[in-house]
Amino acid sequence: MGAVSTVGDRMDRSPGERTPKQDRSRATRQRLLEAAVACLAERGWAGSTVSVVAERAGVSRGAAQHHFPTREDLFTAAVEYVAEERSGAIRALFPQGAAGDRRAVVAALVDLYTGPLFRAALHLWVAASNEEQLRPQVTELEARVGRETHRIAVDLLGADESRPGVRETVQGLLDMARGLGLANLLTDDKGRRERVVAQWTALVESALRD
Repeated sequence: MGAVSTVGDRMDRSPGERTPKQDRSRATRQRLLEAAVACLAERGWAGSTVSVVAERAGVSRGAAQHHFPTREDLFTAAVEYVAEERSGAIRALFPQGAAGDRRAVVAALVDLYTGPLFRAALHLWVAASNEEQLRPQVTELEARVGRETHRIAVDLLGADESRPGVRETVQGLLDMARGLGLANLLTDDKGRRERVVAQWTALVESALRD
């Protein structure tokens, strides 16, 4: 969750440093999104009010509402931010491609679903299941994220989805990774995850073998 850890660094800028108004506004929005993500991961939906997020971001409630008029606006934007970070994180692991190392790809996908970014997104899913105003936005966003993650997985694995069963294998891998992410909320069983990654790598290699 490297992005959230930078909030304090930004707040430590000396008063003499001045930035254009647009840059300051962009920085404030970024701090609010990072604070919202951190609050969701640590406090869940019930404990993540606009006031709590604003205080964590080091801005006034009024400034927070200027950028995000409602709580739903703030946390929907936060989940979109999380989604972009999730996609960026997996891409950043293989900037030159995976070079055929499918075990590394499988492990990276599992990490994507067992880290704090996924945990924060999960809290919003739970909230959306009970909040009528939030549900359509989160459902649409998560569908887009799912398609993007699937596309990234296909690219990194070098999968040919025109072949029978390949698409289902890739989707099964992502579903498995998501399941491990849910299990990780209660226990951090790294040893078991490593064995599951090894088994799924073998399954993927078999399904994608030329």
